Amino acid sequence: MKEIIKNILKKAGIYYSMQGRYRSFLFYGNVLLTRIKYSKYKGSGFTCNFCGNKYKIFAPGYASEEDSPALKKYKVIAGNGESVYCPYCGSTCRERLVLQMLIEKIDCENKKILHLSPEKQIFDFLKKRSVVITADIEPGFYKLIDKNIIYADAGNLPFENEAFDIVIGNHIMEHIPEDTVAMKEIFRVLKPTGKAVVQIPFSEIIPGTIEEPYISDSKKQSELFGQKDHVRIYSLDDYINRLSKAGLTVNYIPPEKLREWSKYAIQPREGFFDCVKS
Repeated sequence: MKEIIKNILKKAGIYYSMQGRYRSFLFYGNVLLTRIKYSKYKGSGFTCNFCGNKYKIFAPGYASEEDSPALKKYKVIAGNGESVYCPYCGSTCRERLVLQMLIEKIDCENKKILHLSPEKQIFDFLKKRSVVITADIEPGFYKLIDKNIIYADAGNLPFENEAFDIVIGNHIMEHIPEDTVAMKEIFRVLKPTGKAVVQIPFSEIIPGTIEEPYISDSKKQSELFGQKDHVRIYSLDDYINRLSKAGLTVNYIPPEKLREWSKYAIQPREGFFDCVKS
């Protein structure tokens, strides 16, 4: 019945706008409640690099009961745990890591940027500094972030070669069946010396990537990969290898080299994949 209703709403052209507004309502509702709940923790401790607010602790973000077994079994670094959300603006630890890279390590002033599956806070930061094109395979979900977002399949990007200085696809590869094709497309549309921001959840204890690229069973996906819309868990070495085969030069910055950013409540075990088209 749920799928039937969804298809009817899609045919009527209102499904994505309804879902987008529903998601926005939930997000801002949760942010408001969290601001109230965490007001007693205001003070030194962590600082949000998006909004500048300081709290002794940030809000946690725990995996669901369905997702937890796989994440724990493979010790997946996935953006869950303590101090995930800024209590004031709702930014996540993985967004704060990307932002700090854009502030300190990746020149994003006066650039042409492709932002896939755009996160609102990162998009808002970038659009004040550069020309940003946003795209997704289901763009209707993101209309409230950017009304000009376009349809694009990451495996067949509708852009010319060497069109962008930076491509951002933060935590998208684990969703894409033909991920290596998407990586090659990102390489193709990047200008020489262009940067790719392509963070993912990954494990350091598995010998190789665990995947079923064309799985479409949300319950099984939670059991296998720790999220109902994921199709794999990357091993760290294999992910770097796939990016390298696509043509990107990858410098993995381990978490111990990012400790100076711990004040922004980034995930303690997450490193950064510094990717360049060299």
